Amino acid sequence: MDLDMLNMFVIAGGTLAIPILAFVASFLLWPSALIRIYYWYWRRALGMQVRYANYDDYQFCYSYRGRPGYRPSILMLHGFSAHKDMWLSIVKFLPKNLHLVCVDMPGHEGTTRSDLDDYSISGQAKRIHQFVECIKLNRKPFHLVGTSMGGNVAGVYAAQYPEDICSLTLICPAGLPSTTDSKFIKQLRELQESKRIDRIPLIPSTPEEMADMLKLCSYVRFKVPQQILQGLVDVRIPHNEFYRKLFLEIADEKSRHSLHENMSKIKAPTQVIWGKQDQVLDVSGASVLASAIPDCHVYILENCGHSVVVERPRKTANLILEFLALLHSIDNNKKQA
Repeated sequence: MDLDMLNMFVIAGGTLAIPILAFVASFLLWPSALIRIYYWYWRRALGMQVRYANYDDYQFCYSYRGRPGYRPSILMLHGFSAHKDMWLSIVKFLPKNLHLVCVDMPGHEGTTRSDLDDYSISGQAKRIHQFVECIKLNRKPFHLVGTSMGGNVAGVYAAQYPEDICSLTLICPAGLPSTTDSKFIKQLRELQESKRIDRIPLIPSTPEEMADMLKLCSYVRFKVPQQILQGLVDVRIPHNEFYRKLFLEIADEKSRHSLHENMSKIKAPTQVIWGKQDQVLDVSGASVLASAIPDCHVYILENCGHSVVVERPRKTANLILEFLALLHSIDNNKKQA
C-alpha cells in the first residue's frame, strides 16, 4: 500500500470517527439531547410540522400533518406529563392525507405555563376550546382523541362543546370512579398513609424511579439502557415541580371524577380503548362509560397496559380508522335512506 492510499484511509477513518465519537459522547454525557433529537427526527420523517398559535397572551404549541378535507380532522390530547410527540408512534400508521393535530396540553412542553392558570380538567377543556377556535379547527366537526388525563379532558370537552366534534376516542381515560383499585391507586394510598405524597410514582426523579414508572405504565417490558433512563429523567426534572402541582390539581375533588360527572352529556359516537392489564387506571372504567354513553364501542386490548399508544400503536391506529370508517358508512346510509 503506497503512502497516498494510507493517507486516504487515515483521513476517511478520521472523518468517520468524529461523528461516531460525538454520538458516543452525547449518549454518555447528554442522553437528554439525544432524546430531543430523536423526536425531532421522527417528526420530520413523518411529515409533522410544529407551529404556534396565540390566544390573547397565551401560546399553544402543536404539530400537524395534512389539511382539512372531506374526512374529519383529528385532534389528539396527550396524558399527564407527556407532550405532543407521544402520538408519533400512532401517526406512523395513519394515512398521510388525514389532517392530524397534536397539541401540547396546558403547561406542557411549548404551551404556556402560568401559576395563574386553571389546570383543573374543566379549565384545561376551556383552554383546548380556545386552541380549537384559534386555529379554526371547528369550522367542521372533528374527531377528538384523548388518553389518560387527556382522555378525561377530551370527554369533558365532548360534553361541554358538543357542536365541535363528530366523534370521540377515549384511551384509558382518567376521571372515573372504579370498584377495583389499580396498583397505582394502592401506591398512592400507601404514600398518603406514610405522609410521603411528594413521592408520586408518575413523577420520577432518578433512573430507578423512571424504570419503576415504565413498569407501572406498561405490560410489555421494554429493555431501556441506563443512559436512556437518565436522559428521560433529565428531560423531566426541570418540570417536576409543575407536574406535582398539576397532579394535585387533577386529583382534587373538583377534577377527580370529571369524566364521570360529564359522561351522560356526551352525545357523539364514542370509542373506548383500554389495556386489559392497565395498572394505572383500572380497565373496569370501560364498562362505566359503556353503560352511560348511548353509542359507545369498547375495545379491550389483551396483554397491554396503560401506555396503549406506545405498546400497541398499529392496533390503536387501525381501531381509530375502522371506527371512523364505520361512522362514515352509517352516515352515508342515513343520507341514502
